[in-house]
Amino acid sequence: MGYIAFYRKFRPQIYDEAKGQDHIVKALRNQVKHDVVSHAYLFHGTRGTGKTTMARIFSKAINCENPVEGNPCGGCEFCRSITDGSSANVIEIDAASNNKVSDIKRILEDVSYPPINGKWKIYIIDEVHSLKGQRGEAFDMLLKTLEEPPAHAVFIMATTDPQKVPATILSRCQRYEFRRISVDLIKMTLQSVAASEGIDAENRALEYIARVADGSMRDALSILEHFVTIGEDRQLTYNFVVKALAKSDMEKMHKLFQALYHKDLRTSILILSEANSNGINLFEFVNDFVWFLRSIMIAQVTENLEDFFDAPEETIRSVKELAKSVDQYTVDGLVRHFSDLSSNIARSDQKRVMIEALFVRICRKDDRQSVENRIRLLEEHEKDIRNQISI
Repeated sequence: MGYIAFYRKFRPQIYDEAKGQDHIVKALRNQVKHDVVSHAYLFHGTRGTGKTTMARIFSKAINCENPVEGNPCGGCEFCRSITDGSSANVIEIDAASNNKVSDIKRILEDVSYPPINGKWKIYIIDEVHSLKGQRGEAFDMLLKTLEEPPAHAVFIMATTDPQKVPATILSRCQRYEFRRISVDLIKMTLQSVAASEGIDAENRALEYIARVADGSMRDALSILEHFVTIGEDRQLTYNFVVKALAKSDMEKMHKLFQALYHKDLRTSILILSEANSNGINLFEFVNDFVWFLRSIMIAQVTENLEDFFDAPEETIRSVKELAKSVDQYTVDGLVRHFSDLSSNIARSDQKRVMIEALFVRICRKDDRQSVENRIRLLEEHEKDIRNQISI
């Protein structure tokens, strides 16, 4: 067998190996255990969160000869054939490239034929929202089958954009939303893969990859694999990953915040210049900073930052300490400034100029003095009002 990409090589084969979707695993396992399989499912969520993987595991489980607590055994003929992609019982369709009416018609003609062996014939339709037709004919044809499905047919539809699926289709499906996978879970998986592949990876490097993957296990594995192929001696360092990804890391966000908070224009512009020189997308740079500011803002009003901010424990602790040492009103102001900038900068050809102009406005020495004067006047006015009331 030739080379197998990491995301395929380490694809979960049973429910116990699936990460980050415990609510879905529990529901699907119970359906197998109690033999209450539906005829239509919709798996929706962001890319790389396990929709197709879960569909394949479920396909194994409902046809498995020896299921264990709702899990496919992995050793019977059905499980092996689904794993290697040779099963006649499981038909996978990519609606993004097979989206014509004729494609759907051909699939639905096949539905009437029962499985050669086993109980269920499963149709996995990926990116189902891509189905076409001038007047929605493809969806209409699918709807007719979902309304009166053959007793042996199960449809599992996956999509990253459920809003584009007609309500008539949605109403016939059991819907399961796949959540972004947490940074910690992705990091743990990367550690396991690195150990299995003999990769000497720094812990910070894997944390950074996990954060950049933005909840997608597939993206994280692809990034790790890319670095292994371009690196030397199967070693992976934090500095190499940051430079190669050309993304803004948390330390830079922390330094930029401190510079702006203390009105240090020179340092602020130097940080921006370095990011620009390293090829970082400045629109993403601004958005990353908005999320960093958001984490500080939330940490100032709640003790449970980890419930709202998906990051490693070390980062959570650092943000909490920072939040205690800075003024809440200044943080709120920065959030407003950079949120507005993010809205205006996307299509601009002068992103760097716009960011620098905002830095200048924030760092003007008289701004803080002006705010402090206003606060002092308000406090004095409040005292006057209280004195009049007491009189």
